[in-house]
Amino acid sequence: MLATLKDIPITMQNTTRLAAVDLGSNSFRLEIGRIEHGQFYRTEYLKETVRQGNGLDDSRNLTAQAMQRGWDCLARFGERLAGFAENEVCAVATQTLREARNRDDFLGPGMQKLGFQIDVISGREEARLIYQGVAQALPNTQERRLVIDIGGRSTELILGQGREPIEMESYRVGSIAWSMRYFPENQFTKRSFQIAEIAAKAVLDEALVLYAPDQWDVAYGSAGTINAVADVLVASGWPAGSVSQEGLDWLLEKLLSAQNADRLKLAGMRDDRKAIIGGGLSVLRALFDLLGIQRLEQASGGLRHGLLQDMLGNSQQHSDLRDHSVARLAAKFGAEAAHGKRVGQTANALFKQITQGTVDERISRKLTWAAQLHEIGSHISHSDSHKHGAYILDNTDAMGFALTELHKLSLLVLGHRGKLRKLETTFSDAMFMQQLMVLRLAVALCHARRDPDLSGLSLRQDPKNTFRFILALSEDWIQTYPQSAYLLNEESLAWQKTPWSLDLD
Repeated sequence: MLATLKDIPITMQNTTRLAAVDLGSNSFRLEIGRIEHGQFYRTEYLKETVRQGNGLDDSRNLTAQAMQRGWDCLARFGERLAGFAENEVCAVATQTLREARNRDDFLGPGMQKLGFQIDVISGREEARLIYQGVAQALPNTQERRLVIDIGGRSTELILGQGREPIEMESYRVGSIAWSMRYFPENQFTKRSFQIAEIAAKAVLDEALVLYAPDQWDVAYGSAGTINAVADVLVASGWPAGSVSQEGLDWLLEKLLSAQNADRLKLAGMRDDRKAIIGGGLSVLRALFDLLGIQRLEQASGGLRHGLLQDMLGNSQQHSDLRDHSVARLAAKFGAEAAHGKRVGQTANALFKQITQGTVDERISRKLTWAAQLHEIGSHISHSDSHKHGAYILDNTDAMGFALTELHKLSLLVLGHRGKLRKLETTFSDAMFMQQLMVLRLAVALCHARRDPDLSGLSLRQDPKNTFRFILALSEDWIQTYPQSAYLLNEESLAWQKTPWSLDLD
């Protein structure tokens, strides 16, 4: 089972290099560097214009061609990353794969070609990482910052101060999506720009409440569209390092004069940007008008730099962030904290018995989180609480978590009670099944909502058959806790309907 890179603390003793992979809607990027004195120094940067964002069909499925373009790029990145350890590489995917209904069809082969786990992150988690990447390249002052990142299919807006993000949001508007919708034939007309800007403002309108001009001192732009616009402006004599309203007006006139992207000839404009500059410019102009921006400072950091910061120096801070997210979700949906802690401690104690005392901290933390969250669906329905809890986790943003991580937690919550056939697709995942086994046993043992007595029982995995678990119970324990013994027997019967078994001894 591939580990999630954010789970693994980075220390100077176990690595001297790091790599971040960003699977964006327009481009896939790979950044590699060395660690010296606690700092990251880039040694190599690879970028390929994959344009997956225009490969979603009307049913929001990635086309075969779009998937193949992505796999080909990941295979090339994978060759470059050969020899890297799991804790040295972090790969994330953004809006296109958040939207794609068939993303698992792409991710399975994609991870094999890359050789590493790929996490699909939520829009807010993407925004957090973007701000972290931008902030690390700026002086650590107390200025209030607005950070904007216009990608292929989403735009992230972040309000922060110093190193800390305060408000984060992701909006479904971007350079590829808007170019496909409002400039389908690569034709530039005054009317098409007017419609595209009005449509962008309609999506971004709610941002005015959070990101009003009186909420920030300086506006910064990161990556993608903003860098492309800045490159053109600088090449034509505009001041370097920023984008102004006057510069946007000038660029709009140049596009209208060209009338067509194919006829566009501007210094600093890369060929791969011509087809999506119309959509990107219309979104940027909408943001300038909506938020009262007069000048946008060009920022050097971005998403992949935020990933590297998580890996390099903020592992404890990142873990604390996820703990806080879990606690917030549990509190929001009325899950009893004391009972969640009790179930988590019991599950971890049983997991230690299976592994004969060898504790994987990452697995322990996931068990603890699943235990804290296993009752969040009870706020909606007691009888189907596990189904509602899983739905909540599959449809929420939790800071610090990738969507793929939240889905694994949702499966544990879904499976903590009831029939096991609903999790049939996970039966081949041995580590997940171990976690599910001990979580279900912990829930049964804590049925009275008090600390269970574990002194009279032991759990082990059959060394001759790893699909078989054996739970030994003493006669005294059975006599003392008849209801618990009954529930454990019911649990044994439930596992008989799967390839796995739980035998009571």
